[in-house]
Amino acid sequence: MHYLLPGIFVIVSLFLTISCSDDVIDDSGDPANLKVEVTYADDGSGYVQLLATADNVKEFEFRLGNNQEPDEVNTTGIFEYTFENSGIYEVDVRAIGASGRFLRSVIMLTIELAGDDVSVDQGYTTPMQYDGWDLVWNDEFEGNSVNTDYWTFEIGDGCPNLCGWGNNEWQYYRSQNAWVEGGVLTIEARRENVGNRNYTSARMKTQGKKYFTYGRVDIRALLPKGQGIWPALWMLGENITSVSWPASGEIDIMEMIGGNGRENQVHGTVHWDSNGHAQAGGSYTLPSGTFADEYHVFSIIWDENLIRWFVNDIQYYQIDITPGHMTEFHEDFFFLFNVAVGGNWPGYPDGTTVFPQQMRVDYIRVFQKN
Repeated sequence: MHYLLPGIFVIVSLFLTISCSDDVIDDSGDPANLKVEVTYADDGSGYVQLLATADNVKEFEFRLGNNQEPDEVNTTGIFEYTFENSGIYEVDVRAIGASGRFLRSVIMLTIELAGDDVSVDQGYTTPMQYDGWDLVWNDEFEGNSVNTDYWTFEIGDGCPNLCGWGNNEWQYYRSQNAWVEGGVLTIEARRENVGNRNYTSARMKTQGKKYFTYGRVDIRALLPKGQGIWPALWMLGENITSVSWPASGEIDIMEMIGGNGRENQVHGTVHWDSNGHAQAGGSYTLPSGTFADEYHVFSIIWDENLIRWFVNDIQYYQIDITPGHMTEFHEDFFFLFNVAVGGNWPGYPDGTTVFPQQMRVDYIRVFQKN
């Protein structure tokens, strides 16, 4: 069974074209008002349905790619196709009138198959031990469920106190959108209506369960992609319930904002209270490919003097935390993992955004100096 996304009317250029027939053309039979509605399956199967409508139409033709001959001709205007590979595909839709003239609409489809899985063995990895450091906590995401001794799920859209989670995000967080299988944690963003929101995802935290001051943190993850998709691996001060944000401090180990060619760059940032909200951070750009192509390891090394950010053991930013206005970063912090949909920073999903989207985490490891 295919679960279909809501239809999207595609805005296209329409061309009234004279056919090559030698027959006498009856201008009164020209087609008009061609519209094409695209519906994607929400199960990653590659199934797409096009619905073409027009006035004064005798039949519809559908051509995939640069095919000269129609792949399908019908009077219903419905064209169904299941793509076997992810990619961007062109469909030429024509509404043929009794006059022999036609209106033409060229549709670009973005297809992403759920079966195009990246193996957990692909990409960078880090060791279970370092000289001079002790492994004090880790989650390798073994078994078949999220370990509730470590993690708590946050539920809802942030309302009424923090609607849109403070960033005008569009998702409703649920525990059902996260699971453990094959040694990997998956957080999945979906297009579905829950709690007056049109998207769902998951946000999980270790608050009150696992929190630390200083150390090395390694998180190995495969990131999602697409306009408006916003994965994050981050930390907040354990005292946030008593001092609020930003006085609690925030350490963003990794954030990525999808779309517009941005999936090759991640950001590391800190937020704190310096007589108001202060922040600083840096970015890392891959030399080739995107963070959705294979697993990468996002790390910080945090001590009494500095916080340093790494991708695959390459340092790209550091900040001095010794100033007296940065006392937040000498307290306990807990972890948060989430995938947001939309928001002030990434912008919002559009017709190019394919759902579902997944962030997969192979492990999180926390080391402290011995």
